[in-house]
Amino acid sequence: MDFKQRNCLENFSNYRNLAEQQTPKFMVVACADSRVCPSSVLGFQPGEAFTLRNVANLVPPYQHGASETSAALEFAVENVLVVGHSRCGGIQALMSMKSKQNYSESRSFIRDWVSIGKSARLSTEAAAGNLNFELQCRHCEKESINSSLLNLLTYPWIEKRVNEGTLNLHGGYYNFVDCTFEKWTLVYRQGLEGGSKYAIKNRSTWS
Repeated sequence: MDFKQRNCLENFSNYRNLAEQQTPKFMVVACADSRVCPSSVLGFQPGEAFTLRNVANLVPPYQHGASETSAALEFAVENVLVVGHSRCGGIQALMSMKSKQNYSESRSFIRDWVSIGKSARLSTEAAAGNLNFELQCRHCEKESINSSLLNLLTYPWIEKRVNEGTLNLHGGYYNFVDCTFEKWTLVYRQGLEGGSKYAIKNRSTWS
């Protein structure tokens, strides 16, 4: 009732238009963590963004098979933003998977899901393996965002639109400890410096 009085009725014409159609320019992939509300953090209003939330804001590769995440990606519009965050329990579970033996002995749905981010864990161990567990997790929280952005490119319709310049891929990191937000854009095309197909640009931080 509070929502109806303060939002719907005060913006009746807007909600009436939304009842007929939606034309969002963003799709947001965010974590299911209760402390991370993408609409509140990013200021999206109804009708401005598709929002997809799962444990650890992971995007599985195209070959992983059907899931609610891959199904939602068929609605990808002009921008896809993958938002990670500080103190992510899913990333902590991922970083705790040290061996196949430990994994098989403590099987769970969460571990099965976060194993999608294995490449992020391995690259984190290579780059930050000398740091304590908390700092490794912080590194992996950002590394997994880039891993998900690259996984997005395994979807044929997404890769096609990125190559055509009609779809942009962005990463974001929300630190709720000090309320800062970092954002960057993935560039993907042939012939980038060093022979790579992707690079990061437009990195910005709001604090």
